[in-house]
Amino acid sequence: GARPCLPEYVRQLWARRHFITAYSRARLTAMYTKARLGQIWQVITPLLNAAVYYLIFGVLIGTRRGIENYPAFLITGVFIFTFTQQSVMAGTRSIGDNLGLIRALHFPRACLPIAFTLIQLQQLLVSMVVLLLVVLLTGEMPTWAWLLVIPALVLQSVFNTGLALVMARIGAKIRDMTQLMPFIMRAWLYTSGVFYSIDHVVKDVPHWIGLLLDINPAAVYINLVRFALMESVDSASLPPHVWMIATGWAVLLGVFGFVYFWKAEESYGRG
Repeated sequence: GARPCLPEYVRQLWARRHFITAYSRARLTAMYTKARLGQIWQVITPLLNAAVYYLIFGVLIGTRRGIENYPAFLITGVFIFTFTQQSVMAGTRSIGDNLGLIRALHFPRACLPIAFTLIQLQQLLVSMVVLLLVVLLTGEMPTWAWLLVIPALVLQSVFNTGLALVMARIGAKIRDMTQLMPFIMRAWLYTSGVFYSIDHVVKDVPHWIGLLLDINPAAVYINLVRFALMESVDSASLPPHVWMIATGWAVLLGVFGFVYFWKAEESYGRG
């Protein structure tokens, strides 16, 4: 039960890569077996959330003013933030909800939060098909810039995996985190520019608040996908060095999250 050294742990994890992908596919299929519409719900749910946000924030509060193609702007924000939100929530529960599997089989415990992040990535890729259709129907034309979605989602996936690993260790020790996380994620949602333009907000707030909003990782990845898909979102509306910020967050959380989770490897499933 001793924790292996880090290189050996990485080797063991790589050896279980087929288990990770098979486990994630099986869990994704099982999630919707009892629903009449099946896996269509992975698209319907974020669309319904976007419709509610459009009514409340876009129409009633008026955050759509000054934003071209607000439907595409909003749906992009909802889909990309949902990827991070669900990855973190699933990562927090990944150890505590799978104690039977952990105690029955020997495998690197990092397989679980990584697999749950992979589940969310698979859901996002299905949602991206719908997102591209919405973008086309709202007047955007395909350009080579659309290919920038790929590196943006790769960086976000690494960031999400690292954050899921951090929360998996915390959630394994503090089970009440599963009750607290929805409130934390809701606060993060409201500060990530999902249904309003951060570029408009930072003009009226102190500089340090504007800086925090600009480097918010969720907002960074949302802005990059909007920049790739929407002609109205140009480089002038993005924070300076946004690609460097996105890469920095991915590397920082990816490396730190992996090492932080590995440090407690021998404690998962005990007690």
